[in-house]
Amino acid sequence: MSSNPVAETVASLMPRARAELAELVAFQSVADFDQYPKSESEGAANWIADALRAEGFTDVALLDTPDGTQSVYGYLPGPEGAKTVLLYAHYDVQPPLDEAGWTSPPFELTERDGRWYGRGAADCKGGLIMHLLALRALKADSGVPVNVKVIAEGSEEQGTGGLERYAEEHPELLAADTIVIGDTGNFRVGLPTVTSTLRGMTLVRIQVDTLEGNLHSGQFGGAAPDALAALIRVLDSLRAEDGSTTVDGLPGDSVWDGLAYEEEQFRKDAKVLDGVELIGSGTVADRIWARPAVTVLGIDCPPVVGATPSVQAGARALVSLRVPPGVDAGEATKLLQAHLEAHTPWGARVSTEQIGQGQAFRADTTSPAYRAMADAMAVAYPGQDMQYAGQGGSIPLCNTLAALYPQAEILLIGLSEPEAQIHALNESVSPEELERLSVAEALFLRNYATD
Repeated sequence: MSSNPVAETVASLMPRARAELAELVAFQSVADFDQYPKSESEGAANWIADALRAEGFTDVALLDTPDGTQSVYGYLPGPEGAKTVLLYAHYDVQPPLDEAGWTSPPFELTERDGRWYGRGAADCKGGLIMHLLALRALKADSGVPVNVKVIAEGSEEQGTGGLERYAEEHPELLAADTIVIGDTGNFRVGLPTVTSTLRGMTLVRIQVDTLEGNLHSGQFGGAAPDALAALIRVLDSLRAEDGSTTVDGLPGDSVWDGLAYEEEQFRKDAKVLDGVELIGSGTVADRIWARPAVTVLGIDCPPVVGATPSVQAGARALVSLRVPPGVDAGEATKLLQAHLEAHTPWGARVSTEQIGQGQAFRADTTSPAYRAMADAMAVAYPGQDMQYAGQGGSIPLCNTLAALYPQAEILLIGLSEPEAQIHALNESVSPEELERLSVAEALFLRNYATD
């Protein structure tokens, strides 16, 4: 990184950033209060509110959103007549899954092999630290040249829509000229990337019933309809022979015309076992950024341990469908539900229920904010041009903000590059990426103020 005062300040602040990230990671802020105490999320929210106050933010508030969680808001006034930039991150995290599978405790930030490990280190508590570093670097240099709003969401990972509904009820609160969503990541470490598209998502629960109660498989098996077998068959109908997603009426042949994702690199990033084939057709980028993708998230059925010789009377599953840009998530939900009902065999009784939904997103990459970010990233990542990539995941708030503020420019950056392994065991963040992206964000704010 070429020497400049902003970069030097960020470098000097990295030990503090590590200490703060360790404090934030220590909160077990999973927004599923059946699994984790609500006090953990409240503790993280209060930590963020205190951090914003310490940086001179006014109007700092804990927003009670309709889903029972809290989002943290703060406003930092800039020079008179300055543009307004909204910086977004979320402090809730995914559950750690199998804690025994972590090399170090999931809620204890641990340095290993040049990375910092801990749940939320990259997704997305590190994004909040990135925003703080950028603002501190500007304050230490010539000051923050724009009005800054910060919003830290408390339930993004749950997809329960609390902040989206709150924003719709208070449309003036998050209004901004440009919005920086700090919840995506570079295509790979060291390659500056903005995310220009996000797939949407829908969650549907399916229930299949065939009998009034379980039956002895020796006495009735072979003629009595097995609900679990029926469910397996209908779930199998969601994929073609090559593994491509097949939902009746839903297009699955779109192509991605941006950054390429080489198959061998994807196999390495996804840690695909030797000899196991990838699924689907087209390029990897087509499959993960431009086309629908179905995933069975869970099935309610008897566990192997303790199973009895029974024909199952009922079974259910939770199905996720990622929806590509250009497809309405509501329409995709209807198609998925209709498909599940149509492909349920043997006249079994079937019901479906939508659990959550978020629209896909496509950014306008020709806007002034993108030019300002490209110039900033060229300084933070010498010799590298900013790239445009898609993101297979969903950030439902993006479309809410785009609808509320159609004139606002929305950029997506962040720390969740492939090595971060977000949502998986041993999530980590690259401190070098945190440093570079903090510099890039600081320089972006300066560039954008004068554009």
